[in-house]
Amino acid sequence: MKEISVQELKQKIDNKEDFQLIDVRETFEYETSNLDGLNIPLGGILIETDKIATDKPVIVQCRSGKRSAAAIMQLEQLHGFDNLYNLKGGILAWQEAFDPNMPVY
Repeated sequence: MKEISVQELKQKIDNKEDFQLIDVRETFEYETSNLDGLNIPLGGILIETDKIATDKPVIVQCRSGKRSAAAIMQLEQLHGFDNLYNLKGGILAWQEAFDPNMPVY
């Protein structure tokens, strides 16, 4: 599974690179704090594959990196995606590196 660090993600954001960010946390977690990604909770990821880009890198994130890894495994195995990257450490790593005041559920 391909992974990306929060530092690499921040660089992509700062450079205005073309990628999609998907947050697989539950809606109430996303509403507490998010990185402006598309919210598709893990439970619905397989039925909402039409919302996932196939023509550019897609970074999948959650709270710690576990649910996003599960989402990527399902999408790669069942739908053949090959452009997915897991955000190592999830939003907790982002909070630690860049935004210590960010509320995280």
